[in-house]
Amino acid sequence: MDFPAIDLPPGSVAVVLGTRPEIVKLAHIISGLGDRVQVIHTGQHYDYALSAAFFDAFGIPEPSAFLGVGGKTRAGQIASALGALDERFASEAPKVVVVQGDTNTTLAGALAANAYEIPLVHVEAGLRSRDRRMPEEHNRVLTDAVADLLCAPTDVAVGNLVGEGVPETLIELTGNTVIEAVGGLMPEPGKRSALLDEYGLESGKFVLSTIHRPENVDDPDRYETILEQLAALDLPVVLPLHPRSKKRAESFGLGDLLSRLRVIEPLGYVEFLALSAESGFLVSDSGGVQEEVSVYKRPVIVVRRSTERPEVLGTFARLVEPDAITETAASWLSDLEGVHAQLATLESPYGDGSASARIVEAIGRRFAGA
Repeated sequence: MDFPAIDLPPGSVAVVLGTRPEIVKLAHIISGLGDRVQVIHTGQHYDYALSAAFFDAFGIPEPSAFLGVGGKTRAGQIASALGALDERFASEAPKVVVVQGDTNTTLAGALAANAYEIPLVHVEAGLRSRDRRMPEEHNRVLTDAVADLLCAPTDVAVGNLVGEGVPETLIELTGNTVIEAVGGLMPEPGKRSALLDEYGLESGKFVLSTIHRPENVDDPDRYETILEQLAALDLPVVLPLHPRSKKRAESFGLGDLLSRLRVIEPLGYVEFLALSAESGFLVSDSGGVQEEVSVYKRPVIVVRRSTERPEVLGTFARLVEPDAITETAASWLSDLEGVHAQLATLESPYGDGSASARIVEAIGRRFAGA
């Protein structure tokens, strides 16, 4: 990917991140900024070894600071990250701060930048679920409210921002950086085939599922229904299970249902992409998966009460309640190859793979000399 030259001094753009999805979506921006960037990792996902693997995979430098805020409550994470960023910006304020998405880290970075009157760039601005039960909805709305450059991935996101009164001069329609992230890390077919052999799977003849959101795994009735529905599917179900999700299932007495699925340890991002691209379909409550399927052209059943990514509904994704998983799957299983062929003809609503370059260009154009 070719990036434009921008007139900002070395180390002047602070990219604040703290979770693996943030690393994935900011990696190409970090590469494009080159020596102008300083990466600050809050440690919201506090297994640093897993984070480090992502930096290695994308070939980007390790963070210049690691704040270690993981393992706390939501308020504790935001407060700790904000306090640490306050100290850092007080001693040496960057010229620009970049945050991504809707995490606790995102909000802390936004508030710290605002407190020091540092221009704030919000990557993936304008997403809205209209579901105030979601902490992420509050994080992204508050971040958009103080951002000076709002990088909206789609026309829908632009419309959300304009409808909320955000000046159009602050908004850039950029596309979503997930396109280049998936394209850059997706293993070639031979490696995907080897991974299928390792797990004893056939291409297109298994389901890949991820369930981790509190609305699902902290509710014993919803969690039980999800696992029952997965176990009733006509294809083998591979379920990479986070330790917290596994502990919840066991505490709810759902171990027998887990035994009817192919429960495996959490996958690395590259391996997850490989299995996703070879699956028949996915069942997930992940936000990122809803975007990623539009790149590797597989359908996903989204088990959530709401979504902030309506652009894929009715094409790559179906939003359902837990008790509708098997019914939705049945409509695909009658002609799964046909479903795959149809999706292969559809363009992703998230852009052409140039979002990172557009964002770097916009940062240079708007903040050079800041």
